[in-house]
Order: sequence, then structure tokens, then C-alpha cells
Amino acid sequence: MSAYEVYKKDDWQCIIGHAGFIKTVEDLYGAMASAAPNVKFGLAFVEASGERLVRYEGNDNELTEAAKKNALGIAAGHTFIILFTGAFPINVVNAVRSVPEVSEIFCATANRVQVVMVSTDLGKAVIGVVDGQTCIGVEDEEHIKQRREMLKKFGYKP
Repeated sequence: MSAYEVYKKDDWQCIIGHAGFIKTVEDLYGAMASAAPNVKFGLAFVEASGERLVRYEGNDNELTEAAKKNALGIAAGHTFIILFTGAFPINVVNAVRSVPEVSEIFCATANRVQVVMVSTDLGKAVIGVVDGQTCIGVEDEEHIKQRREMLKKFGYKP
């Protein structure tokens, strides 16, 4: 078993998932572009057969280059990664999930992420992700108040 540390800047959002067709790249591009008009993103998809290349698209060069680097570092067939700014995961994850080729979403986060993988004689597989740090307690009334205020600030609660 091994873990790959996803390269991303602190203000970048990240979606990692599993999908099963070369058309995934174009369909994910369309989903991202349609879901949030101001989103900047780069995405990469690891082929599992044929030429076994990292296929990629994006509308931002830095994010696209980082997505390619991460996909090659993960190198597990049919895995995709989307790095983006200008939207939160909540704004785009349903559009990504609705792409017909997408079979799994491992994470949709701004946290530090490690991809946990296993290797066999056939290849590599993602078995999960570490999304952020370990929990250290339970919220109290002050934390609840802060959470609700943050949601109001972002426009998710009246």
C-alpha cells in the first residue's frame, strides 16, 4: 500500500474520482464549464488500457499542469483529478457526478489530500483518500454559532 500527496495550493479545490472511458475528459470539461461560469480549472484522466496516457483539458494553464502532474503521480487506471478555483466543490460536484462515465467520487475538498493506493501485477488502484486531518473533538455551542455564521457569510443560509 502507498500514499500519494496531491500537489495543490491552499486555495485550490480538488475533486478526485473514478471514471471509465476516454470521452471522460471532454465530458468533465463540459460539466465544470457549465456548472460555474467563473470557475478556472484543470483536469486529467489516467487511461487504463490502450496507450495508457494521461489525458487532460482545462481553461487555466497552471491548474491543468498541476492536474497532469498529479494524475501521473497517482497513475491508477481510470482515475481523474480536477483542480479548480472560483467555485466551491458544492457548486460543481453534482455536475461532475452526473457525467455518465463517472462511477465514483473519492473526495471534493479544499483540504490537503493523500490518495491511498495498492499495486498488483495488473496495475494500481485507488482504495480511498485521506481528506484533511484527524478529528480532535465535538463542537460546542460557540462552534455551532461560528459554523452558522460562516454559512451565512458564504450565502448558504439566510
